Amino acid sequence: MGQDLAQGRQERLLWVVGRLLHWLAGHLWIIPFTLAVAAAGAVLWQYTRIQQARQHQASARTLRYPMTRLDQLHHRDFEHAIRDLMCRDGCTDAVQVGGAGDNGADVKATDPYGRRWDIQCKHRRAGLSGAAVGTPDLQVLNGTGRPVHKGDVIVLVTTGRFSKPAQDFATSQRLHLVDRATLATWAGGQRPLWELLRTVPPPRRPNSLS
Repeated sequence: MGQDLAQGRQERLLWVVGRLLHWLAGHLWIIPFTLAVAAAGAVLWQYTRIQQARQHQASARTLRYPMTRLDQLHHRDFEHAIRDLMCRDGCTDAVQVGGAGDNGADVKATDPYGRRWDIQCKHRRAGLSGAAVGTPDLQVLNGTGRPVHKGDVIVLVTTGRFSKPAQDFATSQRLHLVDRATLATWAGGQRPLWELLRTVPPPRRPNSLS
């Protein structure tokens, strides 16, 4: 019984295919027409993607964050904001990676000059009146930024301030600190972060911006 049913379905399928082929033989124009429609659809899809990418790039170039907005963010959203600012500045591969087991990296990016950035974010909702970022956070970043994440520019950015020992440690270990004032200039303007920091490593490769 089962074999008879299977054979019957197969015969019906062959009949349908045969009828379709017979119909196509009398309507050969349908083949180039279908191909033309498919090609037009592919061109339209690609054009739409290009337009969306251009709109996204134009929007990214105008991105600004007032400090009042950054202060109100959840710490994870703050990491995404830093990623978006790096994207605005031309780091097309910028990604938020913070979370459990992040090994001291919240945002990683490659700038237009080929330098790899490893960024740790410390959100202080209270701003300058909150607790200063201290040396222990920088020690973690220093221990992973270059050996683990292969970063060229190792940065800790905060909406608050850094303790004096933390500043001294950063100087001795070639770490870059972005305090509230520097962050406000970066987030609220058009200059990329590398123009606001001192003694960043030289470019890895030539770029049209240089």
